[in-house]
Amino acid sequence: MSTLGGNVLTLADWAKRLDPDGKTPSIAELLSQTNEILDDMLFKQGNLETGDRVTIRTGLPTVAWRLLNQGVQPSKSTTAQVDYSCGMLEAYSEVDKDLAELNGNTAAFRLSEAQAFIESMNQEMAATTFYGNSSVAPEEFTGLAVNYSSLSADNASHIIPGGGVGADNSSVWLVCWGPNSVYGIFPKGSKAGLMHEDLGLVTVETTAGIAGNRMRAYQDHWQWKCGVSVKDWRYAVRIPNIDISNLVGKSSAADLIELMIKAIHRIPNLGMGKPVFYMNRSCFQMLDIQFRDALISGAGLRADNIEGKVQYSFRGIPIRKCDALLETEAVVS
Repeated sequence: MSTLGGNVLTLADWAKRLDPDGKTPSIAELLSQTNEILDDMLFKQGNLETGDRVTIRTGLPTVAWRLLNQGVQPSKSTTAQVDYSCGMLEAYSEVDKDLAELNGNTAAFRLSEAQAFIESMNQEMAATTFYGNSSVAPEEFTGLAVNYSSLSADNASHIIPGGGVGADNSSVWLVCWGPNSVYGIFPKGSKAGLMHEDLGLVTVETTAGIAGNRMRAYQDHWQWKCGVSVKDWRYAVRIPNIDISNLVGKSSAADLIELMIKAIHRIPNLGMGKPVFYMNRSCFQMLDIQFRDALISGAGLRADNIEGKVQYSFRGIPIRKCDALLETEAVVS
């Protein structure tokens, strides 16, 4: 038996979801976001019950030229192991039985609520993929930004500052998704992706009115066990410190095309996986403006119409819009 709190649907919520003819309407999802990273991210089963352990080569063996009748010293390579953990993203929905069954639209009403839960979990997953930090919030998994957060770290060559110095910065990312580079993970022995369980009618304890009251409610459960494994840090590049306030005009904006060119040349082998650029709407808008000028001058940018949708690419690498990327990032130094 569970407790039904204040975050549940009321009659007022129900009334707002009915068309004049009493049917459940198609809701305008004003809170929905575009996070195309979830369409590209490759997932594989981790080798641990809690995540994934990767082995990284940290040193090569010593080799030498030799003369006849003279030997060389034996040597060996060195390796290190890094563990990447998964988190459990979870949610419950509970709707009063009689409320859901009003006008006989139970299934449609529950579906409309399910769509909101799926959108919320997608947004949280996308945000955590970039900004999760298990050392600060142990329940989360560690995202990409933590791995590319210091210009004095060993992977500083894969952090290309965009010139911003204030507190209104964003980042553009180039990620090469692949089983030996960067990929999403789910725990060993579990299932990949967002899982939904229809728990049907259950008895819940209400918190409104008299404590301990009980009622029948439809209950749904969502769960997503996931994480990110950066097996080879050379296959992701972060372009941080892009000053959002400077994107109002071409003269003050960061040269996104030049920064993206630099990012491409940091990736050792683009054929190792699926390379994709990610940026938020503000950066995408300025890139589109720079795009236009570059198209006129014959640069390597393209805008193709694929299945009725304009899709941008740069030198064959797709460019995706990702609302999860913030405009309030601190300077990476």
